[in-house]
Amino acid sequence: MTTNPAAAEFPVGHFTLGDWNNRASVRTSGNTYLLPSPPELERQLLHRHWFPPGFLPYLDHPSIQAAGPAVVHRLTANHLVYFLDYTTLLEHRIVNRAVETIVHDELGVAIPLRMKTAGLQLYTDEGFHALFSNSVAEQIADLYGITSRPLMPRRITRLNDLLARAPNEHKALALFLVGFVSETIIARELLDLCRDLLVSGVQEMLRDHLTDEARHSRYFAQVFHYVWLNLPGTRRTLAAHWLVEIILLFFEIDDRWLRESLLSAELDAVCITDILGGLTGMNAVAARARSGAGATLKALHTAGFFDLPGNRQLFAQAGLIDE
Repeated sequence: MTTNPAAAEFPVGHFTLGDWNNRASVRTSGNTYLLPSPPELERQLLHRHWFPPGFLPYLDHPSIQAAGPAVVHRLTANHLVYFLDYTTLLEHRIVNRAVETIVHDELGVAIPLRMKTAGLQLYTDEGFHALFSNSVAEQIADLYGITSRPLMPRRITRLNDLLARAPNEHKALALFLVGFVSETIIARELLDLCRDLLVSGVQEMLRDHLTDEARHSRYFAQVFHYVWLNLPGTRRTLAAHWLVEIILLFFEIDDRWLRESLLSAELDAVCITDILGGLTGMNAVAARARSGAGATLKALHTAGFFDLPGNRQLFAQAGLIDE
């Protein structure tokens, strides 16, 4: 295990979640995250959404617009259930496993006690996020009779494949990097989601989740900075290549699931092929990543990651930054 010369570079207040016991929003909130009664829900859906339409540009397709608001509500409900199911798995299978690498000294870096303590606190928060994400998903799935719910969303499968390919001696580092990218991306996603007017219960849960994740994002950015300064050159090179792959993975489309979602709304094959064609391909993935991974790229910049010309070139070639 290496020494930790980077520890002196961080203020003593870093690596903590502050007044965690009183400020962890989802865990301490008095909100029930229950959907409104059927009459109230019907009224809300006149001007609220299940999921922000701006996040789903395919809703502007002429065939979907012609189908009317009931189809739009069904498609946004489908997407919200998928997003919440994915979030439940992500918190358990990815984020909390990444936290374990910090807490249990698996990274080959001398981890400060404050960093470990905050990691244990974050681990607890993520369990609550999974619990209530699942609770809201089940309510909406029951309401709409949504039964075709993937056991393993494509993104989780792709991330697990990446982790399985990592050499045993570097698996913990790969897992930590996946957690870092995930937590720095999701805070931005939730912020954008909460700017829309959503169905009550859903809005409450996402806003409370956002409050927690904003702090978790800062924590992971700080821990990445610390770990990056302590990594030897060979592991830095490995990490840089993984980071490109991981960031792009987070912006791929689950085209198989989306096709099934569109079919559930009885859209025709021509419409579905047209929609999917505009969302897939590496250029589309890179464009979404540049737009959505701003907090991740900022954290890399702050850590001095892009001070290395090879890293700048690597990310520029992937379309993630300008050279």
